[in-house]
Amino acid sequence: MNFIFFMPDELRAESVGCYGHPLAPTPHMDALAAAGTRFDQCHVQHSVCTPSRCSLMTGWYPHVRGHRTLWHMLRPDEPNLFRYLKQAGYTVHWYGKNDTLSPESFPDSVDVAERRGRGMFGPNPYSPDDPAYYSFLYDPYTGPIEEHSDYANVQAGIDFLQTKPEQPFCLYLPITSPHCPYSAPQPWHDLIDPDDLPPLRPGYLPNRPDFHRLIRESRRLDQMDEAVLRKIQAVYLGMTGYVDWLLGRLLDALDASGLAEETAIFVFSDHGDWAGDYGLVEKWPSAAEDAITRVPLIARIPGGAAGHRVAEPVELFDVMATALELAGIEPKHTHFARSLTPQLHGAAGDPERVVFCEGGYAPHEPHCFEGQPHRDQFARTPEHIYYPKGQLQQTHPNSVCRNVMMRTASHKLVHRPTGVGELYDLAADPRELHNLHGAVEYREVQAALERRLLDWYVQTADVTPFGEDPRGHRK
Repeated sequence: MNFIFFMPDELRAESVGCYGHPLAPTPHMDALAAAGTRFDQCHVQHSVCTPSRCSLMTGWYPHVRGHRTLWHMLRPDEPNLFRYLKQAGYTVHWYGKNDTLSPESFPDSVDVAERRGRGMFGPNPYSPDDPAYYSFLYDPYTGPIEEHSDYANVQAGIDFLQTKPEQPFCLYLPITSPHCPYSAPQPWHDLIDPDDLPPLRPGYLPNRPDFHRLIRESRRLDQMDEAVLRKIQAVYLGMTGYVDWLLGRLLDALDASGLAEETAIFVFSDHGDWAGDYGLVEKWPSAAEDAITRVPLIARIPGGAAGHRVAEPVELFDVMATALELAGIEPKHTHFARSLTPQLHGAAGDPERVVFCEGGYAPHEPHCFEGQPHRDQFARTPEHIYYPKGQLQQTHPNSVCRNVMMRTASHKLVHRPTGVGELYDLAADPRELHNLHGAVEYREVQAALERRLLDWYVQTADVTPFGEDPRGHRK
C-alpha cells in the first residue's frame, strides 16, 4: 500500500464544508470524506507547528521528550514515521516546508526533500502606523500561479505521480496555506463575502486567559472594526478553498496514474487558527480552543469504508500508528498513539477516549520563548509582522505559560499552573464562550477531570528505549 499525506498548515476543521461550514469552498475534501472516513473530533497534541508535527511522527506527547518549541526538531536518535517506512522499503518523497526533522534526520528517513516555488503572499497593504498593520490581512497574491510555493510543491507531487513510481512509496506534501498572513491568489482571496459569514465568536469574554487581551492590545486588534476581522475570516476561508483546489489537482493526478486503488490518502493539519474569532488572529503556544486544536482528518484507504463518520475523539498522532499498521510495520518504540484502522473499515471510535494537547513555556526555560533578537529575525525590527508576538512573550512570559488541555466527548479542561484555567461544558456551550472553571455546580466534574489528567501524566511521563541489556541480550 502506498501513502499520500496532504498536510495544509493551520487548517481548522470547522472551516471545511464536510465539517459543517455553510460557506466553505471545499468540494474535494468533502468528496474525499464521502469516499472514505471523516474523523469529526481529531485534536492535535500541540498548538504550534513543530511540536505538533513531532508528535504526529512519533506518537509521543510533547512532554515525553521536550518537543515544545519551534526549534527542537526530531533528531537521529528519535523515531519517526518516515524512517520506519524508508527502512521497510518505501521510497519517501517530501515536497514542502519542514517543521519536523533536524537536518541530520533526513538521510535515513527521506529519499527526496525539496521546497519549491518563490511567492506565497501579497504585500501588507497597511502602513506601520495603521491599526491593521499587524492584523495579518494582506493583499492578494498576484504573481504567476506556477511560482506560488504551495502550487509548486503540489505540482512536484503531481509530477512524481506521473512518473508511475515504483511501489511502495510515500508522498508527503506539507504545504503552507492557510497559514497567515491571510492572502491567496484570486479568485480565492475575495471568493467569500464577509457579510455572508456566520457570527464570529465574540471577544472580550470574562474569565479568559490574559493572552486574549494582550494579543489584541499588542497587535492593535482592539482598535479595528469587526469588519476587518470578518474580512480576515473570509480570506482564511478563501485560502482553504485554494488548498482544496490543489488537493483536487492531486487527486486527479492520482486517478490518472492508475495507482488510486493501491494508495491510502490522508488529509490533516497541524493545528488551527483563530481567524478573527474571539477578536484574535493566528494562534498562541498556550491556546487550547477548538478553533486551534481541532483539525480535519480525512482518510481514504484501499478497501476501506465509504462515507463513514467517526464522532468519537481521536488524536492527530494516531496517523502514525495507523500508517504503520496499514504498512505491516511493527513499531520499535513505545508510543501512545492508537491505530485507526478499524474505523477506516467502518468501526466506531471509543466514546470514553480523552484527547490531550500541551503548550507553552515556563519561566525556568527562557531559551524556549520566542522574540530573542540573537535568534529570531522578527524580533529585531518593529516592521516585522511577528514583532508583537515576540515582544509579548518577552515582556509578559506568564501569558505563554505551560498548559495542558484534556477533552472528553462532553467537557474540556485546560490546566495552567500560572494562568487562568478553563472548563467548558461542550454539550451546552460548543463555541466555548462560558468558562466554568471553579464554578461550584461543576466542582465534581472538574475534580474528576483533574484526577484523570494526573493519571495521564503519570502514565505518559517518559518512554524507556528498546535496546540491549547489560548482558548483551536484546530486549
